Amino acid sequence: MSDSPRVLNLILCWHMHQPDYRDYASGEFVLPWTYLHAAKDYTDMVYHLEQNPQARAVVNFVPVLLDQLEDYARQFKSGEIRDPLLRLLAREDLHDLTMDERELLLDRCFRCNHITMIEPYPAYQRLFKMFREIDEHEDRHFEYLSGQYLADLVTWYHLIWTGESVRRSTELVPRLMSQGSLFSYTDRRLLFELYGELIAGIIPRYRKLLEAGRIEVSTTPHYHPIAPLLIDLKSARETLPDSGLPEAPCYPGGVERMKFHIESALSTHETRFGRRPSGMWPAEGGVSQSSLMLLAQHGMQWAASGEGVLVNSLRHSFGQVPNKSQYMYRPYRVQDGASHMHCFFRDDHLSDLIGFEYAKWYGRDAVTNFVHELEAISQRTAQQENPVVSVILDGENAWEYYPYNGYYFLSELYEELAKHPTIRMTTFEGYLQQCAAGDGACATAGELPQVVAGSWVYGNLATWIGDHDKNRAWDLLCAAKQSYDLVMASERLSEQERRAASRQLADCESSDWFWWFGDYNPSHSVATFDALFRANLRNLYRHLHLPVPPALEHPISHGGARGVETGGTMRRGS
Repeated sequence: MSDSPRVLNLILCWHMHQPDYRDYASGEFVLPWTYLHAAKDYTDMVYHLEQNPQARAVVNFVPVLLDQLEDYARQFKSGEIRDPLLRLLAREDLHDLTMDERELLLDRCFRCNHITMIEPYPAYQRLFKMFREIDEHEDRHFEYLSGQYLADLVTWYHLIWTGESVRRSTELVPRLMSQGSLFSYTDRRLLFELYGELIAGIIPRYRKLLEAGRIEVSTTPHYHPIAPLLIDLKSARETLPDSGLPEAPCYPGGVERMKFHIESALSTHETRFGRRPSGMWPAEGGVSQSSLMLLAQHGMQWAASGEGVLVNSLRHSFGQVPNKSQYMYRPYRVQDGASHMHCFFRDDHLSDLIGFEYAKWYGRDAVTNFVHELEAISQRTAQQENPVVSVILDGENAWEYYPYNGYYFLSELYEELAKHPTIRMTTFEGYLQQCAAGDGACATAGELPQVVAGSWVYGNLATWIGDHDKNRAWDLLCAAKQSYDLVMASERLSEQERRAASRQLADCESSDWFWWFGDYNPSHSVATFDALFRANLRNLYRHLHLPVPPALEHPISHGGARGVETGGTMRRGS
């Protein structure tokens, strides 16, 4: 046996996604999270990769997120802003706002992590205290808050949603933060224009790193549908046999719809990044045997999912699950006789340390702990193996819980990993290429006879189906799809109308609506997503020139959990 040190192959995969916040009937963006995360997180994430030339990572962009970023870029270019919050930032006079506009600012401009994004800034704290004093008073006279207060409020909100890398590389943001108050229209206009520059630069910056071979950019089926459920609603019972199901027996034509999402993702990805992706992170890591084979048929070399899916699949195929170090740190070959691909599985513990725990640590200690965790994995695996460890998490939602938006943690993490003598940073595509070339540092691939349907959330699909409200939403969607099929078969729509209806249907098929339904989510957030889902369905019926069912005028879910929506998609993990 060789005395040379073994190599641990580390794949960091950052998943970038925001739901489609556009109301296509009005043309307005209902929520601002796409452009706010663009200015804060997508800019910071690419900056750290740019600053660490030896680092390697996978960046997964959901196409519907990129659609929205390009939409915002067009808005900045044309000057026709369709996001109400962004429009107010650039408005010259904030003294004559309507009551709805005032309420929008007061409702939106404190939605953030207060510990890391309000408390460090005394001037912003003062604005919040003034708001609270009025909000807690019985008559709540918000009209006492002047136009200058609102100007300062909307300016501060956009300042704290600006990436740490941007603060350190521009004169404008630190100058305005130092000024603290009495922001002028010129101040706000400069900040508005900075946002436009940041958003326009996101795709080109990631593409440049891709072309340099420093990152892999992967994709997701276009509008983020839960593939196993779209293909077969009953797949929910593969892990939860007693799961409740919608009244509809199936989603009509689900396989063809998944093909639409996959093919649209591949086409738009190639347009944006100059090449087709080699793999996909399925929406929510949601996979099944049939959905993986559909990806393989479209030329995907790899997919990835959660650790729970692997455990369930091993138990189903072999009756028992060995020690984690014996099964976890390798890719698995999945095939059906005609097609095959490799599936990687997320190490939940390591991924959730970054996503949920390390924000509470001193940055250097967190990085040291992460490296020690990797070294321990290497020591626990068999001597003849070189493990591959997949760390996969949201690339946007964790950072507002970190001091300085994770600036020091990410800088030191990339630096330490890149120089470690026995940790090799790689990508899914790069790893498979190395293995195909006979690289001795590859792990032995496992074989999975059957993949049990599940996701990266607890290994099952209960987050999107089974609950009364979720099932009700599925029934409404299934009914709309039946109407869609009948109208499309009649050939009474023009080609332009058919494309518009198909796009609107795809938006309705997103997993995000079903994720929010249920009494465990905050009522305020549930109400927003419920209204947007129903608006999308109503708009679909209008595209089909059909009457809108009365049921779509009534909420599907009301939520009930206590909590505050701070950054769009809530933080997710195992």
